[in-house]
Amino acid sequence: MIFDRPLVPAILVQRYKRFLFDAVLGDGSPITGFCPNTGSMRGLTTPGSHIWLSEHDSPTRKYRHMLEMVEVDGTMVGINTGLPNRLAEEAIRAGQIGDLHLYATLQREQKYGRNSRIDLLLSDPDRGRAYVEVKNVHFSRTRGLGEFPDSPTVRGAKHLEELGDMVEAGHRGIMVYLIQRDDCSTFRICGDLDPAYATAFERARRRGVEAFAVKCRVSPQQIAPGGVIAMDEPALADL
Repeated sequence: MIFDRPLVPAILVQRYKRFLFDAVLGDGSPITGFCPNTGSMRGLTTPGSHIWLSEHDSPTRKYRHMLEMVEVDGTMVGINTGLPNRLAEEAIRAGQIGDLHLYATLQREQKYGRNSRIDLLLSDPDRGRAYVEVKNVHFSRTRGLGEFPDSPTVRGAKHLEELGDMVEAGHRGIMVYLIQRDDCSTFRICGDLDPAYATAFERARRRGVEAFAVKCRVSPQQIAPGGVIAMDEPALADL
């Protein structure tokens, strides 16, 4: 995914009210912008951090600037939760996630389960259906290790249960953890921050749900899928 125009560098002052942030542009101008991430963004909201913003000229937008990336220890980290589905689709079409590129049809945001929508639905006359749920990952507290989630997510556990239901109905259920950073060589479910999600993940795997972790190459010019990385088992014994 290539940005329409290069991102604008700035310095983070604070992130607040979840959807908003204050920053200072390179010319010293203070601005308030939109943050496209409602999560905790653990480890990514330190005042004084270098950040990168997209600019939007639409008169319907209240804020001209939108937060896209934060630099942490020299690593560019994408925070926009509106991008992972698109990036996962790019990875699938490029043949980077198992055999998913072999499915004939890819549909976005299809209804399924208990009043839910699946991020990507793959179908093929010979292969049947594959339900693909995509989760955004940007949390890393140990060098080289990406983790999800960075805070409790009841909704995430519900998605794992529904994917298990699809497997038991004769389809494939697939979790894709899309890591918007390229300094991770392994990935793990974060059981100490959300034991319930880790338990739901283990149950889903026993039911036949597949899981892939995909890291990305991140720069102010583009974010591009970089391929599948190894997944460690959740440290349930340490909970």
